[in-house]
Amino acid sequence: MSSFPSMDPQSPLQLVKDRWGWFVGLGVVLVITGLLASWHVLTAALVSVIFVGILMLIAGVAMLVNAWRMKGWGGFLLWTLSGVLYLGAGALAFYNPLVGAAVLTLLLGASLIGSGAFRLWVWFQNRAQPGWQWLAFSGAISLLAGLLIALGWPDNSVFILGFLLAIDLAFQGVTLIMLGLALRARR
Repeated sequence: MSSFPSMDPQSPLQLVKDRWGWFVGLGVVLVITGLLASWHVLTAALVSVIFVGILMLIAGVAMLVNAWRMKGWGGFLLWTLSGVLYLGAGALAFYNPLVGAAVLTLLLGASLIGSGAFRLWVWFQNRAQPGWQWLAFSGAISLLAGLLIALGWPDNSVFILGFLLAIDLAFQGVTLIMLGLALRARR
């Protein structure tokens, strides 16, 4: 008996291959939404920040409800503080999306600087290993991107978030189109 999945019409792999067109269709939709986001960078960024703000408001309320249901005093304080912080951040992002975009962009820049520096440090510790120059390259690109974001902050806040969303949507779309076409070729 073989441990490989069967290729009957009911196997998950065959079902995915039979629906290759859905991958291509979704990819086309994502490429179009990525292009729209790139043409309307400000709107894309502000809608994203408002959406995140709404989610944070919902999470803050849930944390406060949980806090009031906690039996122990220590848990009550932790959940209450978390809920209040989430509510505050969500309200800020929802009621003033430009400030929310600035804060998210600053956090993004700091994250890129930190992760780039960490990858460069790991590379430096292991630079004798073959192929590790790619880690150095990746770290340098992340560090540079983070520094560019930080140097342009807060003026670039809305542009950066909208542009990254547009790029992400477009690349996901292209990836799904290529996956769908590859599945079609393997049918």
